[in-house]
Amino acid sequence: MRANLQQRLEQTHNGIDLSPLLDVVFILLIFFIVTSVFVKETGVEVDKPQAVSAQRLENTVIMLAITNKGDVVYDSTSIGVAGVRNTISQLLKVRERAVVIQADKQVMTELLVEVIDEAKLAGASTVNIATAI
Repeated sequence: MRANLQQRLEQTHNGIDLSPLLDVVFILLIFFIVTSVFVKETGVEVDKPQAVSAQRLENTVIMLAITNKGDVVYDSTSIGVAGVRNTISQLLKVRERAVVIQADKQVMTELLVEVIDEAKLAGASTVNIATAI
């Protein structure tokens, strides 16, 4: 009888139980997905100027881009200078954030100043210009 019980116990413990391992792997996967930060870029390639005093900003900013052709872009959509005020005011209603403008090296200063003015008139407290580090 004792030998029969011992044989049954040995038969049940022959394999390795992988369920705790899978649980840990799924918990780690969920942790990395939840804690990752997704940066929302403007969707166009801009050749930014260099600056000695450049510094990194937090990832929760409103990104606008001005291309070398003079297009003002937000989220891969050309909004133009006229759309800057409306777009930024709508985004600032959700949460107060800084505005970062990625302007190409060859953008005229007049256009850059117009975009900065529109962002300020929309209620942006901080407007920054992105540069290459």
